[in-house]
Amino acid sequence: MFMTAADYRDSLRQYSPRVYCEGELVESVADEARFMPGIDAVGVTYDYALEADYHPLMVAEQHTTGKDVNRMLHICRTPQDLINKLEAVRLMCREVGCAQRYLTHDALNAIFQATYRMDEDKGTDYHQRFLNYLHKVQDEDLTLGVAMTDGKGDRSLRPHKQINVDSYVHVKERREDGIVLRGAKAIITGAPYMHEYLVMPCRNMIEADKDFAICCAVPIDADGITIVSRPAGRPGEADAKFSAKYGQTTGVAIFDDVFVPWDRVFMDGEWEHSQFLISTYATHHRHSCIGARAGFGDLLIGAGVLMSETNGLSVEDTPHLRDGMVDLIKIVEGFYACGVAASVYGFADPAGSFQPDGVFANVGKLMLATQIYDMHRIAHEVSGGLIVALPGPDEDHNPETAGDLAAMLQTRPDIPHQRRADVARLMEDLTASKAGTWMSVISLHGGGSPAAMKREIYRYYPIEERKELVEKLLDRGVVAEDGKRVSKQPGRCCPVGCQVPETPQLDYQPDDTPKLGKLDPAAE
Repeated sequence: MFMTAADYRDSLRQYSPRVYCEGELVESVADEARFMPGIDAVGVTYDYALEADYHPLMVAEQHTTGKDVNRMLHICRTPQDLINKLEAVRLMCREVGCAQRYLTHDALNAIFQATYRMDEDKGTDYHQRFLNYLHKVQDEDLTLGVAMTDGKGDRSLRPHKQINVDSYVHVKERREDGIVLRGAKAIITGAPYMHEYLVMPCRNMIEADKDFAICCAVPIDADGITIVSRPAGRPGEADAKFSAKYGQTTGVAIFDDVFVPWDRVFMDGEWEHSQFLISTYATHHRHSCIGARAGFGDLLIGAGVLMSETNGLSVEDTPHLRDGMVDLIKIVEGFYACGVAASVYGFADPAGSFQPDGVFANVGKLMLATQIYDMHRIAHEVSGGLIVALPGPDEDHNPETAGDLAAMLQTRPDIPHQRRADVARLMEDLTASKAGTWMSVISLHGGGSPAAMKREIYRYYPIEERKELVEKLLDRGVVAEDGKRVSKQPGRCCPVGCQVPETPQLDYQPDDTPKLGKLDPAAE
């Protein structure tokens, strides 16, 4: 089933979550004006899947069922799948700023890989449980929130040593029919207008932390969940030319003895696999973030050109404006190229899915995270100070000032003042408003801090191979007695060890046999 944006909004009425926003209890999420920009942004992921022109990007065939599903719910199987997902995210985010639903995709792909790995290692049946849940999500065209980041408490202490153990979501009780959760998850994107949450660990665990190594699916209105959310965007503000229509929110979810049946539990105490799940999710998500911020970059590029033109200048004929726009294009397409490289140089996971390359995905995300401020700076430079100096839109209708403002702030006769004012307010909204600066912070820390990305880059990167390269040049004995090279990091310098990999092909086709857990009856 494919829903429309209107269907998605209506489907939220089937849930009754306990949500607070700005100190008030929200009666109906689907009808709450403060959430409408976020709901409309997610809605684009539904409507685009129904447009014929976008079908190749927005729709994919799920290999375990043969059914067409929304790209944001699909398990990637090939480099082309990764490219299509990247392009789909960019397409949507250039329209809405942040489409949010790509987090659903990233978590589903990571859990798909991690459950298969746990079954192989532990003899569990998590993968089959997850497949059953995945097919339900795809059939119902749901949107899932990623409840990953815990409150964390004292960050110098591990979860099991916290003074307030509820600063991390953990298993309070294991029953015959399921588990009971307590704790808090913070920074949940789209928190109030999701259908369900995917609860995931947020850090590497040790054995003493096993009660915190939990992954499961929980309906947003499960008994015991309280959501405390921000508004999405700047709804109702007259000068919010963009974020009054499209935006996103984040929220905190408090779990107060929330029951989860076993068929919705995909990790319970397998602490050894927490790092794999986290790292795999991070790689998928940072790959998606590249597409998302490239879409936002498209908005800045277009707004920069329009602002220059409404200021009465031609970008093409004004060297400093042209150079500024080229610098902005260089940043956007530079980190996007890393996303493309991560797609092409990804690898097939034993579960049968395809994962982006860890180095390129993290480098691209690190570039956008740290250069988002440069993107805003360049946009400000080419736009001029009017984007924050222009009086508010109420003055456009003030009979005492409107005429003088229109006459004295107009640039050329062929450029109406109102046009210039609208573009200036759009640029302010994107870069200098509460929504614009919020985008900077979420770009910097969303999907992990720059420190986390640097750690992953170093972990994935073949440092030893690079060192051996120099040792070889210095003739310091990197060749063994049998004449073969010695690798200190097998598998790190390329997907097949220390051999020259073939040029990746986007028409790569995997074995179509579904990968099932050991204990699945269909596999016996």
